[in-house]
Amino acid sequence: MASGFFAVLDDISVLLDDVAMMSKIAAKKTAGILGDDLAVNAEKASGFASTRELPVLWAITKGSLLNKLIILPIAFLLSAFFPIAIKIILIFGGIYLAFEGAEKIYEWLFPHPKLEDVSKIESEADILALEKSRVKAAIVTDFILSVEIVIIAMSTVVNDPLANQIFVVSIISILATVGVYGIVALIVRMDEAGFYLIKKSKKETSFKRKIGSVLVQALPYVIKTLAIVGTVALLLVSGGIFLHNIEWFHHLLPALPDLLRELIVGISVGAISVLLFNILKKFFAKN
Repeated sequence: MASGFFAVLDDISVLLDDVAMMSKIAAKKTAGILGDDLAVNAEKASGFASTRELPVLWAITKGSLLNKLIILPIAFLLSAFFPIAIKIILIFGGIYLAFEGAEKIYEWLFPHPKLEDVSKIESEADILALEKSRVKAAIVTDFILSVEIVIIAMSTVVNDPLANQIFVVSIISILATVGVYGIVALIVRMDEAGFYLIKKSKKETSFKRKIGSVLVQALPYVIKTLAIVGTVALLLVSGGIFLHNIEWFHHLLPALPDLLRELIVGISVGAISVLLFNILKKFFAKN
């Protein structure tokens, strides 16, 4: 009886070791998308009154958790009954990530007119409407990125038992939500922490005041840096998806380092996607 009990414990220990190892691999593969997710949500949650930043972020976080609850069961069902769908979704997701990365570069080079006109905001109702609109847009973006996070995590364990898949992908999903939005909360409150230190400092040249000033001034630069890092990460992740899942891309430019190959492929696919999108957009606008 005792030997059977210890055998079960040993099996559980082996399972947990396997899950931990596979979770590390999945986390590495999804890190690029998490970087972009972090940049997008830091931008979406900033720019509000200080009293509204955390409520807005909490609303987006709840939407993100709901997204995961919708996506995970579907992903597990596909893995169990139609596993080829995981690869198909992965490749289409790679096209989307490449498009998003290239579109951001295109936006920096050729700025588009902004859809939001903040000059028309005159009342509290207008502010709440803008807040609701941004939260909704952030949750939609999170849904798309969550699909990619789940599918990429799933692709690392698609040949493993379903129990392992559920453990690994669920762990990555939870870490993605808690980790990303926890860091975003710290980022968007940087300026408030800075103002607090400035307020508490008694001397103009005190160490507290200097740190506070750095935190206040650094916030916009941190968000811009995250946006750049997130864009590069998107292109690298998308390039890696094509290199590892499409035979023709796998043998492309073999003399170059893998990182450079992934970036070149990501930019190339993204540029073609943006070009086709703009052509179709103009075509349908005329009709």
